[in-house]
Amino acid sequence: MLAAGTALAVPFTGFGMNRKMRVVLVGTGVRGISFWGKRLVEQYGDSLEFVGLSDINPGRLAFAKQYMGVSCPTFVNFDEMLTKTKPDLVIVTTKDSTHHEFIIKGLEFGCDVLTEKPLTTDENKCQQILDAERKSSKNLIVGFNYRWSPYITKIKELLHNNEVGEITSVDFHWYLNIHHGASYFRRWHGVTENGGSLWVHKATHHFDLLNWWLDSDPEEVFAYGALEHYGSNGPFRGKSCRSCAHKSKCQYYWDVTKSQHDMNLYVKNEHHDGYTRDGCVYRNEIDIHDKMSAQIKYANKVVVNYSLTTYSPYEGWKVSFNGHKGRIDAWLDIPFMSKDNLDQEALHSAEMNQNLDDMNQEPLVVHKNFDKPQFINVVSERGGHGGGDRRLHDKIFKNPDAEDPYKHAAGIRDGVMSVLVGVAARRSIERGAPVKIATLTDLKPSADRT
Repeated sequence: MLAAGTALAVPFTGFGMNRKMRVVLVGTGVRGISFWGKRLVEQYGDSLEFVGLSDINPGRLAFAKQYMGVSCPTFVNFDEMLTKTKPDLVIVTTKDSTHHEFIIKGLEFGCDVLTEKPLTTDENKCQQILDAERKSSKNLIVGFNYRWSPYITKIKELLHNNEVGEITSVDFHWYLNIHHGASYFRRWHGVTENGGSLWVHKATHHFDLLNWWLDSDPEEVFAYGALEHYGSNGPFRGKSCRSCAHKSKCQYYWDVTKSQHDMNLYVKNEHHDGYTRDGCVYRNEIDIHDKMSAQIKYANKVVVNYSLTTYSPYEGWKVSFNGHKGRIDAWLDIPFMSKDNLDQEALHSAEMNQNLDDMNQEPLVVHKNFDKPQFINVVSERGGHGGGDRRLHDKIFKNPDAEDPYKHAAGIRDGVMSVLVGVAARRSIERGAPVKIATLTDLKPSADRT
């Protein structure tokens, strides 16, 4: 299993036993039943079997069982599922704020646990997970998929090879477009209590990449953030897009009825728990930031300038690494930089598509001081988070003993440190002062994690 981000020590299939691995899934939302559900059934059915599904919503449970194509029992009570199914592995894909409950129970029951990112939503829950993992003989895997994409890995390779010398600073900017970005404000993610805000739910991806690229832990964070576009800033509001009287004039109107999958999974099961998938982006309960900027100081003295925008006309990202000997510039999906005219509404759908076989070449630039810039074309993929999804699954469920020279495999330290950057940013905004990572849990930053 993955031990705190190290390589798999034994074959994952049946833990070395002559049988299939017994797997249970808790949380049957779209991410759970597709990426951690249906895809595992279809691609790794010879090495694992689902022996239980759990969710507080019995309607979603019934749909999940049918959609995933499994015959296992379903449970609204997670503890009952553990007792009756005796799994080897628990996969956690519930609402972010509840991850810690199921991670801890799984470890205490004697199971290995794989959790969707983010690990959890605040420093207290991080500490609870750390304590539980230390007491357990089992291990915790965090599903960071972006690390595994070929383009992201090429950046890691260049940094590892010291192509531009010792890195001193980084500029990292992520842009969510008005389709994908707005979706977070329609869903439960729009309330900090549920997802820890986008500083945690979304940016944990980005902070994990920074931690991994730099081979160091974050030490201190100072941040600014505000809610200025969505939420109560809107000119009108309703409960959901379906029932809204302002459909004709709201640019953020989204018709959930066009997706039969969303209708079957969410709308038909609203009466069980009251969750509305097409919530209004202007509803008053929204309290997360929609513009975010942070300065992060790392234990190895690297300084990072980071920003996240949630209402950009296009979706993509840019990163620049400044070193003593030069600079690396990388970017993806910035339309005017590649002269692409991407359908922004379809872009996120393509990224999430696990079966999209769309290979292309994406450039990055290595510019050494006193020399001409070198353009490097990297073979990249559009679907499955840039090809990261497939590679992550293969490592865990197919080739656990495969070499991992750049340490893509992520464990509890990776999960905690990525969350703590977002938590520190939230605390910094509240206090108007820098926040030291070491004050949040008993996990202390290290300057060198190699």
